[in-house]
Amino acid sequence: MTFSYKGDSRTVTTDANAPWLIVGLGNPGPGYAGNRHNVGFMVVDLLASRMGGAFKRHGKAQAQVLEGRIGPMGPGSRRVVLAKPMSYMNLSGGPVTALRDFYKIPTANIVAVHDELDIDYGTFRLKLGGGDNGHNGLKSMTKAMGPDYHRVRFGIGRPPGRMQVADFVLKDFSPTERKELDYFVDRGADAVEALVTEGLERAQSSYNS
Repeated sequence: MTFSYKGDSRTVTTDANAPWLIVGLGNPGPGYAGNRHNVGFMVVDLLASRMGGAFKRHGKAQAQVLEGRIGPMGPGSRRVVLAKPMSYMNLSGGPVTALRDFYKIPTANIVAVHDELDIDYGTFRLKLGGGDNGHNGLKSMTKAMGPDYHRVRFGIGRPPGRMQVADFVLKDFSPTERKELDYFVDRGADAVEALVTEGLERAQSSYNS
């Protein structure tokens, strides 16, 4: 079974029977855990909880991983590897490439879950390929393996006033944002599951807004 998508004027075919690598982008350590930049970690942590497993350090890559399945029981489920790179955001490409090679996962079966400044808070955009829009995690991944991987973009909005982008993304969500954060993280996890089990176009129709 395959899915064919058009991304940036290229047609990319994904093998739905191959494993998927779901990468949450973020920075390791408790000091970063609640930052806006770490929503990718938050989403894959929830997916791990749904799978009933715990992350373990991978022996061949600088990352924490969990292997399992997502989706409905039976032929509709998909083999996945959840991953959190432990290299800091701007060096994410090394661990992701190492995991791709270790598990023999096609690049088109990789999903990066990340924060997105140019989308309103709590809004999602799913896509295949494209630029990095200044996101250092995506920039590192694209440099390491090209752009033909999927993205689940979690909107965090732009910084207020004259606040620098780096200060904004490395701050925790505001008290007002935190009231809805669990809901949006849950929706982000749903979007990842839909992408992997139903394909990009159907997931976009449900979660792109």
